Amino acid sequence: MRIEVYLTDADRAAQLRDDVKRGLSARPKWLPPKWFYDDRGSELFDEITRLPEYYLSRAERQILHAHAAEIAALTGAKTLVELGSGTSEKTRLLLSAMTAHGTLARFIPFDVSEATLRDAAEAISADYPDIEVYAIVGDFTTDLGHIPPGDARLVAFLGSTIGNLLPEERDAFFGELRSTLDTDEWLLLGADLVKDEATLVAAYDDAAGVTTEFNRNVLRVLNRELGADFAVDNFDHVAVWDAKHEWMQMGLRARQPMTAHVLDLTVSFEEGEQLSTEISAKFRREDLERELNRAGFTIHRWWTDPKRRFALALVRAD
Repeated sequence: MRIEVYLTDADRAAQLRDDVKRGLSARPKWLPPKWFYDDRGSELFDEITRLPEYYLSRAERQILHAHAAEIAALTGAKTLVELGSGTSEKTRLLLSAMTAHGTLARFIPFDVSEATLRDAAEAISADYPDIEVYAIVGDFTTDLGHIPPGDARLVAFLGSTIGNLLPEERDAFFGELRSTLDTDEWLLLGADLVKDEATLVAAYDDAAGVTTEFNRNVLRVLNRELGADFAVDNFDHVAVWDAKHEWMQMGLRARQPMTAHVLDLTVSFEEGEQLSTEISAKFRREDLERELNRAGFTIHRWWTDPKRRFALALVRAD
């Protein structure tokens, strides 16, 4: 097992300070969703994935169960790269199928958290002793160039993380990934699909209030890491469907006029003012296909769960 670190704790601290200064000085105010995920935020998200309203993880797992062996056979991949790997729990379905197919030689988990990545890499290395594990600590928006070259690579970008990027950010990501891959190498992309508003809103505003605490956690991160003084419980969780852009919009709404201090900023909120914390775009096949085609990719297979809530696209680099 080998780990390469291209994103240090100091790098992440600098990114946090920069994002906070830019986002909280903007109108309207915003913060990027990546700052949800300290240890507590990761625990809360893991809890979210098991909630009855949150269909996304179950639907994607259904697809992987049904098609992992087919993915292994179609790609003949010798290297599996997983972006935003986390614990690599779902990826074991791919690892097992690709190992059984007899081609897989190397697994490259890629994540921003060194501690999480190290634990996951050690577990994978123990459970799949015939596979080389080469872990990369990095940010997939800036560090894709550090993925080592190799023939027959398959890059897995699972979950619905692609939906957290704005359209121009997705274009940049797909373009950078295409420049990293060789012709006829592969991308396996998870994408949540457009569906009825009630199902979507429930998935992001669960009855138990877990998503509320997850959303508020970004302010707790700022209080702890930057010495801020946000009155966390004075913000309400908001999750609404934006039909024009076809994305879920999450934010925090001030219950009353408030002032918070962070870094060298004094941040004032009016009653009812919202701080945007996440978008989660939902896709139609034709729109996602156009974005991929612009970057030099072609959809080779498109699978959905039985209820057509979620899709996995197997995409080939042209």
